[in-house]
Amino acid sequence: MPSAASARLLGDVGGTNARFGWQDGDGAPLRDIVAVPTAAHPSLAAALADYLRGLGRAAPPSCAIGIANPITGDRVQMTNSHWSFSIEAVRRELGFERLVVINDFTALALALPDLPPGDLRQLGGGAAVAGAPLALIGPGTGLGVSGLLPGQEPGRWIALQGEGGHVTLAAGNAREAAVLQVLRERFGHASAERAVSGQGLEALHAALVVLAGTPGAAPLAAVEISRRALAGTEPACVEALDLFCAFLGNVAGNLALTLGARGGVYIGGGIVPRLGDAFTRSRFRECFEDKGRFRAYLEPIPVYVIQAEVSPALLGAARAL
Repeated sequence: MPSAASARLLGDVGGTNARFGWQDGDGAPLRDIVAVPTAAHPSLAAALADYLRGLGRAAPPSCAIGIANPITGDRVQMTNSHWSFSIEAVRRELGFERLVVINDFTALALALPDLPPGDLRQLGGGAAVAGAPLALIGPGTGLGVSGLLPGQEPGRWIALQGEGGHVTLAAGNAREAAVLQVLRERFGHASAERAVSGQGLEALHAALVVLAGTPGAAPLAAVEISRRALAGTEPACVEALDLFCAFLGNVAGNLALTLGARGGVYIGGGIVPRLGDAFTRSRFRECFEDKGRFRAYLEPIPVYVIQAEVSPALLGAARAL
């Protein structure tokens, strides 16, 4: 029977929402999962304290947080949120004996080997190669990128902690090159995240408006662009979503080549699972494989869309403990 001394608080913090969960001990099921907007709290510590108050519990000995930001030291300033904090200061303020903070996609990567088949939808490719590296990419508020490399012992994995979402985006044809030029003029550097994320979808639509010669048109939010694109009611929205999927395929193919990810490429984040069959029909897989002489290398690699009801990154955070 798990004791209070083995309990842990787990978090998956993105630029828009934070999810918290409770685990009675290592391997125990997750429970008391709550999602809150990051904008509703002034800080991570305040959000954690509010979660604990809602449960009527004191802080457990251990806490692990996966957060959408590079972790390069004690100080964290989120890229897509106002939250800024010292890891050690949060640990002391809340009273945790141990507080582990890692990149959110590193946390999600740690959960990949344990995802049940029902949480995955395969898009092309064949069977995964056992023991080969796994790649992970996922558009949400930003663009998360990670992967798993096999360790020296069977079943042991090394999770990557990087910022692959900020690599330079490349064009596959003249239309994409024109869109990228608009993004460069607007942002200076056209990273993958500038196009392949919620804010990226908005930027793509805005770029198409500029190219159409109607720059005074009112900007649209990502959710509205997606809605109109899926309904087929506005050509610029349809094309923006098409470009989004194509650019995602391009970047995912680059990642698969870089990691040698014959164990599969996993797509997380909150956007792609909501696209359903539209993503299956998109140019994603075509652009994923369109790597010239290495098409034959990429064709067998399976791509899996993660469709889990409970945030797998919470389980990955538990693994990090």
